[in-house]
Amino acid sequence: MYKLFIKRSLDFCAALSVLFFISPIFLLLIIFLALANRGKPFFVQRRPGKNEKIFSIIKFKTMNDKKDVNGELLPDKDRITSVGAFVRKTSLDEIPQLINVLKGEMSFIGPRPLLIRYLPHYKKEEQIRHSVRPGITGLAQVSGRNILNWDDRLAMDVNYVNNVSVSLDLRIVIKTIKNVLTSKDVVVDPNSIILDLDEYRTKN
Repeated sequence: MYKLFIKRSLDFCAALSVLFFISPIFLLLIIFLALANRGKPFFVQRRPGKNEKIFSIIKFKTMNDKKDVNGELLPDKDRITSVGAFVRKTSLDEIPQLINVLKGEMSFIGPRPLLIRYLPHYKKEEQIRHSVRPGITGLAQVSGRNILNWDDRLAMDVNYVNNVSVSLDLRIVIKTIKNVLTSKDVVVDPNSIILDLDEYRTKN
């Protein structure tokens, strides 16, 4: 009952309420990031959601678009702006995903929506992560986030999907708040410590 009906209603009401109360912060971040990124405060990317349906995830843009002499984007670590680093460290870059929650594309809690190119690299038992709406935060994010290896991270996603409940979601929300306030397990440049899933699976 909770997983099929109640969870979606709670998501919608909570997202609407949070957006209302943090709207001043939301607007300030839009202004600062627009100034830092030449008028582009948002980063939009196509990601697989529930049942692998593709949607556009919205995040605050934390990196500029600087390129090298060959016209290629510089490495992530060289493109993160000072305000972007702060926004990432405090997890404020995830705020625009509340819009995805309102649209029914995401949930507050669930497996994170990863890259489309990762789809062929999930093991059969891991594909269940796409049977629910992806989340802004999830069990993997409060259990190590980017410092987990891919096998452990995806195992956490499977564990969550198989055990979705009000109590589990509440525990994840509480842990998320604690982690955000203490910046626990936050890595400003995840690519510096973890391989992309497709590369990881090729080597393992």
